[in-house]
Amino acid sequence: MSSPRTVTVVEIRRARHEDWEQIWPFFRDIVADGETYAYPDDLTAERAKALWSTGPRGTTVVAVDGDKVVGAATIGPNRPGRGSHIATASFMVSPASRGRGVGRRLGEYALQWAADAGFQAMQFNAVVDTNTAAVALWDSLGFETIGSVPEAFDSRSHGLVGLRVMYRRLP
Repeated sequence: MSSPRTVTVVEIRRARHEDWEQIWPFFRDIVADGETYAYPDDLTAERAKALWSTGPRGTTVVAVDGDKVVGAATIGPNRPGRGSHIATASFMVSPASRGRGVGRRLGEYALQWAADAGFQAMQFNAVVDTNTAAVALWDSLGFETIGSVPEAFDSRSHGLVGLRVMYRRLP
């Protein structure tokens, strides 16, 4: 019986320009996998970096294990103007680092960052139904599924599946 892998995330810190060189390979592979993000398959590194960057009220962070970027998250307002009191976030974890608690650590960080920044709640607009690891993680962090859009995501391996809207109030 093998023991579970553990993670030593030295820090979660604001992403730096030079981090993109390590983020892009796993970003590209996750998008190409076709199971979790509705980004176009033909994204260039430059366009992907622009999509992953946040506006002035947001932040982009990385999870770092030693000098290696093992995950990344963007956090900011879900909508502009009158919807800007609700935060949203997106997460990617390097496939080589999955199952080590990186996603949980990024999720906890995002929730705390959003609360500290004055957001009233966090909402995820498009959690793919078949992404069971993400659904379980967000459930365990206090999110609830408040709706689902049937057949809104074209999964490469499952075909048309639902997208969940998940929500959690912040302290």
